[in-house]
Amino acid sequence: MTARARNATIVAATLVLGVFASWLALGWGGPALVTKVGEVASVAASAFAACCAVAAVHATRGRQRMGWICLSVGMFGWVTSDLLWSYFTHFAADAPPSPGVVDLGYLLLPASACLAALLVPFGGLRSTLRIVLDGALVATALFAIAWTTFLRELFAVTNVSGLELAVSVAYPVGDVAMVTFALVIVAQSPPGLRMCPALLAAGATLLAIFDSAYVFTATYGDAPSNVIVIGWLTGLYIIGVGALMVRRLPATLLRATPRAVFWVPYVPVPFALFLGARELFAGESVPILIAGIVLIFVALARQFVLLDENRRLLAAVADMALRDPLTDLANRALFNDRLAHAIELRGRTGAPVGVLVTDLDDFKLVNDSLGHPVGDELLRSVGERIQSAIRTGDTVARLGGDEFAILVEDAPAIVEQIADRLVQAFEEPFTVDGRSVDVRLSIGLATAVGDAEVSAEELFKRADLAMYSAKRAHAGSRSFTPDMRQDATELNLPSQQDRTGGCGGVARIEFLGDLRRAIDEHELDLVYQPKVSLRTLKAVGVEALIRWPHPEFGLLEPADFLSLARENGLMEALTDFVLDRALEDAAGWRKAGVDMPVAINLSAPSLNDEALPGTVLSALAKHGLPPAILTVEITEDVLVSSVARARSVLDELRSSGVRVAIDDFGSGYAAMTYLHEFPVDELKLDRQFIGPIVHDERAASIVLSVVNLANEFGLTCVAEGVEDRATAELLRTYGCEFAQGHYFSKAVTAEAIRHCCAPTDATLSSAEATRPSWA
Repeated sequence: MTARARNATIVAATLVLGVFASWLALGWGGPALVTKVGEVASVAASAFAACCAVAAVHATRGRQRMGWICLSVGMFGWVTSDLLWSYFTHFAADAPPSPGVVDLGYLLLPASACLAALLVPFGGLRSTLRIVLDGALVATALFAIAWTTFLRELFAVTNVSGLELAVSVAYPVGDVAMVTFALVIVAQSPPGLRMCPALLAAGATLLAIFDSAYVFTATYGDAPSNVIVIGWLTGLYIIGVGALMVRRLPATLLRATPRAVFWVPYVPVPFALFLGARELFAGESVPILIAGIVLIFVALARQFVLLDENRRLLAAVADMALRDPLTDLANRALFNDRLAHAIELRGRTGAPVGVLVTDLDDFKLVNDSLGHPVGDELLRSVGERIQSAIRTGDTVARLGGDEFAILVEDAPAIVEQIADRLVQAFEEPFTVDGRSVDVRLSIGLATAVGDAEVSAEELFKRADLAMYSAKRAHAGSRSFTPDMRQDATELNLPSQQDRTGGCGGVARIEFLGDLRRAIDEHELDLVYQPKVSLRTLKAVGVEALIRWPHPEFGLLEPADFLSLARENGLMEALTDFVLDRALEDAAGWRKAGVDMPVAINLSAPSLNDEALPGTVLSALAKHGLPPAILTVEITEDVLVSSVARARSVLDELRSSGVRVAIDDFGSGYAAMTYLHEFPVDELKLDRQFIGPIVHDERAASIVLSVVNLANEFGLTCVAEGVEDRATAELLRTYGCEFAQGHYFSKAVTAEAIRHCCAPTDATLSSAEATRPSWA
């Protein structure tokens, strides 16, 4: 049921309850009509609660669903009894038998509610038997209190039979047990999930109170008063609303039990013992004697159950201290313990020991694009697939994040075979949340064989270094070699790929720290790639490109550090920096008389952020710029977790006046999908298609087709990577309007844009046309 339908149902039920309650309270139409209205209202309220319970059945699953099925049965029992009561009252010759089938239907509710409470999947190691004993303890104590205060004298005066006594007592006892179980469930519920059980407990409490009042009046032969009927109606209404507010419960493995759960069931016991003892000293009372025996037995049994729960809790905590809660694999502590034991055993027997350390490639992109719940589901699937590729006696552990380790106590050949099986196992994509996700492992191997001594820490470090080497080389798996240690500890990073964060050890940590500091202290910079009209050679806009003037490695381009930023959750901060700096520069150009539109690139997390349009518009307002001056570019290979959400974000940006472009069109897998799904204004053709069009007919045909497609869609077409005059001339003949590339200008500073030369009126068809100079 949708939230709108649920709210409408609650409002309608509230209005109907208000009408019935007012009618009964004010006595409209006389006693006879009021009695009939009360019967109709009771049937309507119980039917409402029963239908809401059925709706809760459809909204839940597992043990929670079974609980709601039980409660639904109890509610329909109440509806049946209401109908039977009306039938016997108005259509049958005789009064309804008491006790009889009508009582059976009403008593079915507390019985089914208690059973439903036992099926609720709360409490972790909580024993179902303990919940039963809690209910029995409270119900027996309250019965003893009620018997000594008024029930004994009441039944002595009315001289009821044993069966009638049992049925009459069953009402309050059953209701008390139902309320007790409901309160226990409320106490066990985690914050944020207490609304539904709290409403059920409130409704059950009202039914218990007015059931007891009914038993008292019925004993003297009186019909239920209008106040009692209104109490029943309100209790049933609240139960129905509680059913509508149900939320699917998480599969909680272990959760602390609230302290109140332990002592609250004992609250009525001292009063029951005091009143019961006074009753026994005053004379013989069989019900009190039986209640006392039951209390003692239940209290002792509950203590034994609590002791057993504590024992199992300690065992579970000890096990969980060595288990990863997400994948149920061994954690780092257990892995280190077993590795240390294997190394110690190797010192005595010489048995070989192998360690494999694995890491998922680009897992950060999955988390950022599809969300952490999908990432968690993927990690569970990864753990299962790793387990399926190893032997029974090997240890698999999740060390944290997307890093796993495997301990193999066997020869190096076996370790290499396991690595090969793992690589093959990850050839098949994973299916998570209905999507096909293709991920690969980088695996590092290290073995301890022969007479050489090696510590557990050293063996693991070797496997870790081999894993980073495999990740840098995209090699799948690699075995440790001594030169990997030198590469990892070398502070002067030797290659561009190392600067992206592919190195291990100290260098990677220091480089990441430098990047965080550069972002926080605004040490990054922007340069701008002009976008030029192929007809006029005038600059019609610029694209902002981030640069990092690193104090040790010089000027770093995005390829040198963006992957590291993506892996460590820094893309949002980078996007915010680029947006603010680009608009600041654009505002400076406008003050200098240069009205130059600017484009920025969006990352996947930004595209999935519904707050992005507000952030963009706030930044534009801050710098006093109109939305039309900004273009946001989405790269074609961005992985979007929700197409609907991304479309909504882009729609809102476009409706405010911000332009949307698809960057690197043709480089990924989603070209036509993005054109179909997303509102865009501009296509930027990837440089891999533009470069060969002069001498490659197939590439030329592809570019011509895309240009025609863009024109058909009414989109602006921009060619990237134009490096020579011939390419520019050919693109102009194809109908492409704009281009970027080194033929026109390299990326330049904001100051160069401000002080650029006056635009030339030459065109490419003129013999005197020359490349404009921006630098």
